[in-house]
Amino acid sequence: MSVLVNKDSKILVQGFTGSEGTFHAEQMIEYGTNVVGGVTPGKGGQSHLNKPVFNTVSQAVKETGANVSIIFVPPAFAADAIMEAADAGIEVIITITEGIPVADMIKVSNYIKNKSCRLVGPNCPGVITPGEAKVGIMPGFVFKKGKVGIVSKSGTLTYEAADQVVKQGLGISTAIGIGGDPIIGTTTKQAVELLMNDDETECIVMIGEIGGQLEADAAQWIKANGNRKPVIGFIAGETAPAGRTMGHAGAIVGGSEDTAQAKKAILRENGIHVVDSPAEIGKKVAEVLNSVNA
Repeated sequence: MSVLVNKDSKILVQGFTGSEGTFHAEQMIEYGTNVVGGVTPGKGGQSHLNKPVFNTVSQAVKETGANVSIIFVPPAFAADAIMEAADAGIEVIITITEGIPVADMIKVSNYIKNKSCRLVGPNCPGVITPGEAKVGIMPGFVFKKGKVGIVSKSGTLTYEAADQVVKQGLGISTAIGIGGDPIIGTTTKQAVELLMNDDETECIVMIGEIGGQLEADAAQWIKANGNRKPVIGFIAGETAPAGRTMGHAGAIVGGSEDTAQAKKAILRENGIHVVDSPAEIGKKVAEVLNSVNA
């Protein structure tokens, strides 16, 4: 088992022939990901990286059976690309693009509500199931197969957590980078839920940051559902000044509950093992799993 992507996923790259799309599609193919083609309007019929290029997502789906798409389309056109993928029946839409206007994402959010697709991102590093599929921009060599799931708002901290877990002799089931924008598709709670229901995931690392309610919602859901698997939590942004956006567009303290301290308190109240530094993630995962399996 794995969540969102696996060796059977058929990946389509939107914005395939652009510099970002080309670079990362090449890395994904090299990793062994099943990339079946790409979309660049006006370039249909061509071949790129030895894969077919299509003008539209629906045409690509019809010809390749693609069920996952990854979007490297520039911010001004990215919302249309997401909606086009949803229309074409793509099941998992992973949006890497940073800087999509909030108004566009509100439109996307409303548009996909009644569609049978799951959006991950935007402004995220993607999703990886080690040894099976890397659908994103993460360094694949850091991730080794195992039983620790990762849910993170931060790309860099996803890689850092994975590296630490692997150095403890453990590995990753699936790592989901949900993105740090104010409006995203899959929330922390929804990503945690997927991993809680995954037979192969024994423990979850949940990495959040200042701003918004996502981590609190996830923590309350975890407790309400009986803390079925141990969760290790970290909240970035402890030293951030109130009212200033830090790194991500969504990382801004709007009220007293948005601060790192307040979020960590909520996580602890709900039975999550909180670490105060990202350097402690790997050790805490090993310690918690050892005590569970003792």
